[in-house]
Amino acid sequence: MDKVLFVLGPTAVGKTEISIKLAKEFNGEIISSDSVQIYKGLDIGSAKVKKEERKGVPHHLIDIVSPNESFTAFDMTEAIKEKIKEITLRGHLPIVVGGTSLYVKSLILGYNYGGVGVDEEYRNTLNNILKNDGLEKLCEMLKNEDESAFEKIDKHNPLRVIRALEIAHFKGEKKSAEKTIEPLTFALVLDRQKLYDRINKRVEIMLKEGLVEEVKALLEAGVKEDSQSMHAIGYKEVISFFKGEVSYEKMVDLIKQHSRNYAKRQLTFLRGMENVNYVDVEDNDSLNNMTEKIKRWLNG
Repeated sequence: MDKVLFVLGPTAVGKTEISIKLAKEFNGEIISSDSVQIYKGLDIGSAKVKKEERKGVPHHLIDIVSPNESFTAFDMTEAIKEKIKEITLRGHLPIVVGGTSLYVKSLILGYNYGGVGVDEEYRNTLNNILKNDGLEKLCEMLKNEDESAFEKIDKHNPLRVIRALEIAHFKGEKKSAEKTIEPLTFALVLDRQKLYDRINKRVEIMLKEGLVEEVKALLEAGVKEDSQSMHAIGYKEVISFFKGEVSYEKMVDLIKQHSRNYAKRQLTFLRGMENVNYVDVEDNDSLNNMTEKIKRWLNG
């Protein structure tokens, strides 16, 4: 089995800097498992690592999809698996970095989403229900179809709920008996208040760097506001501002709030995982222990 290093953690915890250091030390290549960084042009709002900041470390699965395209969990996990094989064949260490729990669940826990694609007729039905009866109705349907998925899903995100309904309806998610990788998983953590402060500061930096202008340019270039990419945190709130639904100040507050809520869900997911090594990003001993564990793991 291919050895794969996973560097996980909530948004703004510092995954980028630490993963690049590990890649430099252990001859690694980074595979992004971020559900927003896959989209071309969604740079500021996704905190996409700039090329000059990568320090020569190859990064994969960034800027691979048009913002108007949809990219399912199955598509992403298959793409990650392909990159793992390519990197391993080059004699390098694949380092999967991110916080999107759906992909991690598929790769580490052995879930297979069965290649369930988009059934246009069924999706149109769900979109009509969303339009006429609201998100609450879809959540009720999901609870009836798959109560376990209902308990875990972000019930405020219509795209997530619709996708979960599609998987449940077509029985696309099943536990796979075969695991093709040997993972070593680290979860980066930080004091909760410090993490929230980092998130708030990151949002302010994004706005200074031109997040509002980025969203405007994407819409003017023909990206549809109801596309999967535009439902990402940061983008959907700016669109609400453009439509006059919220003030600028409220938009900023919502981006910060939704980002903090997302971080909270990421931490909840990580706490529910087994065989995870927690690393305090402000503790040098914790960081050094991570490096030593990786050395022992690589040496068998």
